[in-house]
Amino acid sequence: MSFLTSFPMGILSVHWNVDPEIFRVGFFALRWYGLLFVSGFILGYWMFTKFCDREKVSRDMLDPLLYTLLLGTLVGARLGHCIFYQPDYYFGSWKGFWEIFAVWKGGLASHGGTIMLFICMIWFARKYGKRYNVDFFWILDHLAIAVAFAATFIRLGNLFNSEIYGDVTNLPWGFVFERRGETEPKHPTQIYEAVSYLLLGIGLVILYLKKLDKVYRGTFIGIFFIVCFGMRFLIEFIKEPQVDFERTMALDMGQILSIPFVLLGIFFLVRAFVRKEPAMAVVKDTKPAKAEPTHYARSLAD
Repeated sequence: MSFLTSFPMGILSVHWNVDPEIFRVGFFALRWYGLLFVSGFILGYWMFTKFCDREKVSRDMLDPLLYTLLLGTLVGARLGHCIFYQPDYYFGSWKGFWEIFAVWKGGLASHGGTIMLFICMIWFARKYGKRYNVDFFWILDHLAIAVAFAATFIRLGNLFNSEIYGDVTNLPWGFVFERRGETEPKHPTQIYEAVSYLLLGIGLVILYLKKLDKVYRGTFIGIFFIVCFGMRFLIEFIKEPQVDFERTMALDMGQILSIPFVLLGIFFLVRAFVRKEPAMAVVKDTKPAKAEPTHYARSLAD
């Protein structure tokens, strides 16, 4: 449950003590994080059906794309957490190593998921691109729109898990995360990021609906990388360190990993305006050309 309370000096805050589990049956527990995570993929799949219909791309590509995204996201996000945030634990003993596969215990890093998705989309474009008349940048552009909303859901899942929150604040919307033993209001950085990604997604959807025929391929993913990871970089300044070694760093791991993606986004935008390739898919007409009448047939008609 959550409720407003007043701290000394009139500081308001929200007490946050929501159970991360929706219900449990035996060993199975449905958690808010898992529900929101899957919901992001369902919404993304639906959005891609609309992209395909509008641009006359076959929907047959969606199932292999979905499976590739699911596997790539889970593997990349999990490995990203293990490698970037707790390498000593996960690679320092056999016990830690086997826990790499225990995804249900938590520990997913968005940067790792993004890197793996990048690699997976290179493979996907090479395997399926010619068949469906799409390329690597077409996939990334449309994926950027869907991922912005999926990222919103994931950060709300972090909120329900009472994790990845910020430093102490005296702002009236500070959250006291009671399940983590907190007694002071903290910045709800999960909400800050969720709102940022939601606004980014809405902006990309408007651009897609209104200006698709005027923007160049690579524009959407360029904007996504710059805004998404730019906001992540800024919000990290008020986040509590996720691991102890970050306390001695001028920039935390999230900020260090965000910088290359912002630079990559700038590169994608520059490339888009240099190459000037249309963002909309160009589907080849596979219908057989209408046969021209023969000289004999024309003479009969005359």
